Amino acid sequence: MEWAALVVLALTTLVHLASAALTLRRVRSRAVAAPAPCGDALPPVTVIRPVCGLDPFDELTLRSTFKLAHPRLELLFCSARERDAAVALVRRLIAEHPHVDARLLIGDDKSTPNPKLNNVIKGWNEARHGWIVIADSNVLMPPDYVGRLFQSMHDDTGLVCSPPIGSRPLGFWAEVECAFLNTYQARWQLAADTVGLGFAQGKSMLWRREVLDAAGGIRALGIEIAEDAAATKVVRSAGLRVRLVDAPFEQPLGHRSRRQVIDRQVRWARLRRATFPLCYAPEVLTGSVVPMCAAAVAAPLVDLDGAVAAGLVAAMWLGAEALLAKAAGWHLSLASPLAWLVRDVALPVVWLKGWIGDGFNWRGNDMTVAEPAAAAEQGQA
Repeated sequence: MEWAALVVLALTTLVHLASAALTLRRVRSRAVAAPAPCGDALPPVTVIRPVCGLDPFDELTLRSTFKLAHPRLELLFCSARERDAAVALVRRLIAEHPHVDARLLIGDDKSTPNPKLNNVIKGWNEARHGWIVIADSNVLMPPDYVGRLFQSMHDDTGLVCSPPIGSRPLGFWAEVECAFLNTYQARWQLAADTVGLGFAQGKSMLWRREVLDAAGGIRALGIEIAEDAAATKVVRSAGLRVRLVDAPFEQPLGHRSRRQVIDRQVRWARLRRATFPLCYAPEVLTGSVVPMCAAAVAAPLVDLDGAVAAGLVAAMWLGAEALLAKAAGWHLSLASPLAWLVRDVALPVVWLKGWIGDGFNWRGNDMTVAEPAAAAEQGQA
């Protein structure tokens, strides 16, 4: 038992440190990279931003769309309903920036089981340009946002994405959400992309329009309940790569409750389990709880107290995350180590819930990861 625990400890710790090192190298490369292309160096781009309800920082994030440093932009804001809470804000922002080519499109296609995708379809159909960005309403766009997306677009690339980086947390559970988003999920996504296994992330997506149109158009993203999972499969089936930006973009969080954080993580877990089950299965080993327990069991092999061994592993594990957050410029506070520990304790529970349930709620829409094809047929009926 002790030797088996030692093997588990060695493997999980090695993988953790390797993922942190890969990500650290990736984010540091941003400091020596050439400036992002801008102006005439970039082609015309359509930016589609679906809106549904209002998040605490939506005025800040949506306003940032109008400050992008690119002279040939078309902005399309999409709402499923005229009475959505975000519509008045979008209309006001458009009126405040009459010099910007921006429109609000209203209507709900309902041809897929994914309400966000249904909201985006009209924007894709209306887009005038061959390069299209689809970005969630809660993504904060820096002025060089478009140029930074294009920095990762190469000849072998069909799609460039960015995972969200949690920022501006208010309260402890928002700190926990930062712990999930930044040094855990973003770390794994950037590390995977660094070794050539990039997965799409729906927060920010820069598309070559021709790639998706060749797969059947925007509705092809309805083959999975999650549009980013479908995007990964569409791009890979075309023999192209999904790539991530070197410096991901912020998602300001504000206040979060425990239920909001855990429900969101369970939703994402069920989506990952349904779309990439082989990748989802080992996730239970990716937090610090398993190696800490393994260290406690294996401690007699090196004549250590179990609690001391577990504490040393925790210090090494969380220290790597602190180093990464500091180097990347991601949120880091005195509460971060405790938030990382709470996240890691929650991970096995979230992972188990991901296996034993199919349903979830997204912005008032009851959805399921079960039999998406059947759900799509119902949506088209």
